[in-house]
Amino acid sequence: MTAVATSVVDEIVAALSTVTDPELDEPITTLGFVRSIRVDDTKVVVHLRLPTSFCSPNFAYLMASDSVDALRRVGGLGRVVVLLDDHHDSDKINAGLAADAGYVGTFGVEAETSLDELRRIFRHKAHTAAMERCAEALLKDSAMTVDDLHQVTLADLREGPHKEALLRRRVAIGLGVHPDDPVLVDEDGAPLAADAVPLRLRFAKAVRISIEGNSHFCRGLLATRYADVEPDGSSIRVTNARSTS
Repeated sequence: MTAVATSVVDEIVAALSTVTDPELDEPITTLGFVRSIRVDDTKVVVHLRLPTSFCSPNFAYLMASDSVDALRRVGGLGRVVVLLDDHHDSDKINAGLAADAGYVGTFGVEAETSLDELRRIFRHKAHTAAMERCAEALLKDSAMTVDDLHQVTLADLREGPHKEALLRRRVAIGLGVHPDDPVLVDEDGAPLAADAVPLRLRFAKAVRISIEGNSHFCRGLLATRYADVEPDGSSIRVTNARSTS
């Protein structure tokens, strides 16, 4: 960052870190999508950027809109302005956000799929990938085999980032997080029978590889498009013009 982070800036960055790219399942802060933050006594202005000018408009709107919502939950910021730079629909998205027009109000007849449905699809994909990571870790680090996995519960998972990620994603799609809840479930959240596990794992692995592959590809595109991208989010240009911090 180009300015020393103060408490209000930390709050802003923390709020933006709760916003994820729906397809990549990663925070926009670590992806490098937050270009700049400027905060003064009356408002905060955040500029976002994406890997290409033709990234999906519904994804772009979703991240920008979620950023507005996240920042409005931070007390004392004043007016919240989020602007999407260098996208073919920047003008339309920025105008819609400024008017609080919502997705349909912004895109009109172009809004073919609701944002709620978009969220649902990608939250389920993120859960599927997280489930596969936990299952593969069990197979690698224990004596369990694929034949045992249908009996595995959340209590059987080793504490750590994989389990934490799975629990967050279960909550996001409305699944329970009781220690006795099964790890491997189908698309409806029902426990898998033993003979259904291998096929479900193959599907889940394909989903996980697709997410990780897209993430790597998008990071490369962003770094090619913008020279200042850093993988840890330190490329965010921060200006704190508040009279008091």
